[in-house]
Amino acid sequence: MNFPFYIARRYLFSKSSNNAINIITFIAAIGVFAGAFSLFIVLSGFTGLKDFSLSFSNKYDPDLKVLPESGKTFNFSSEEAQRLQKIEGLQKFSEVIEERVFLNFKSKNKTAYIKGVDENYLRVNQLDSALVIGAWFVPGESQVVIGNTISRELSLGPFDYSGLLEILVPRPGTGQVTDPTNAFNSENAVVSGIYSINEDLDDKFVFSDISFARDLLDLKPNELSALELKLSPTANVEMVQQAVRAAIDDPVQIKNRAQLNDALYKMLNTENLAVYLIFTLVLIIALFNVVGSIIMVILDKRENIKTLHSLGATPVQIRNIFFAQGVFMTLLGGVIGLGFSILLVMLQLEYQLVMITPSLAYPVAITFENILIVLLTIGALGTLASWIAASRSKKALG
Repeated sequence: MNFPFYIARRYLFSKSSNNAINIITFIAAIGVFAGAFSLFIVLSGFTGLKDFSLSFSNKYDPDLKVLPESGKTFNFSSEEAQRLQKIEGLQKFSEVIEERVFLNFKSKNKTAYIKGVDENYLRVNQLDSALVIGAWFVPGESQVVIGNTISRELSLGPFDYSGLLEILVPRPGTGQVTDPTNAFNSENAVVSGIYSINEDLDDKFVFSDISFARDLLDLKPNELSALELKLSPTANVEMVQQAVRAAIDDPVQIKNRAQLNDALYKMLNTENLAVYLIFTLVLIIALFNVVGSIIMVILDKRENIKTLHSLGATPVQIRNIFFAQGVFMTLLGGVIGLGFSILLVMLQLEYQLVMITPSLAYPVAITFENILIVLLTIGALGTLASWIAASRSKKALG
């Protein structure tokens, strides 16, 4: 066995004759344990919250979304549709029309967005699983599906035939409007269902058949606001993006799910980084105990150090003894803390120990990335702290 490692192991697991040093070493080990434990718990909690937050948008957002490079619409022909169907990795696509509209129901008004979708939409997205009452609209019928917030603000429920929902949109054209009755296109519809995803989306979209939205907006048969694409699990996203761009004649931009939720992803990643840095600072403070513990051991073992030096141990070997002791202490405390934190997260996943509401457990997640981050952080900071402390061994030879 390597000489410095053998001595370091003996020093690590043997008690000192000085009780103060034993207490300091114990406190240092507990500090490393607590730092690794809390760091992984916090990272797992934020990963769970991130997955929980994105799960709402994942019901609504497609894998890829094709948008016009400029303007509100682009042309999409049947020949382009055939080319898309031949792209490897692209399972389904849905034609979409979106525009801001005014809603009117029994003298209550609200602005929202109409989203006209074709029959493939529910094969691309999972919005039907977000329906809380009623059913999805029947294609070809004057029916719409509205968000829970819209329903509440307009006091409008599904299949309410006491009054129809009036949807209005400014009529396209130029020049001054002399007759207010000609300023808007309008259509009446029956609400067939109500969905609930999150507060923002519940207040934003009214879903209808694409032909209903096209008639309301006076769009041509080949005009679209977007294409929403569903990819196979093994698809190469970048290759599919290039193939889709080549298949569509008009200039378009293609966004993935992260780009569609750019602000949300940035916010979650920034919060995760900030918390990681805060708990890393706590860990650094805890590792000061390791530095102090190693220095106290050096002072306590001063006579032993001189004896080892007289027996032929070089200053580098003596320094490596205490360096290895510090590394062993931090890695041992870190691995044990990580193990206990993983166990606690598993218990939360299995038994829902902490609840946000009576029916919703606090979301957590165990990922290899978080385990690696904790190990690398503990390893890097522990190595640095041990190196700083071990360098004091030279003075013990003086």
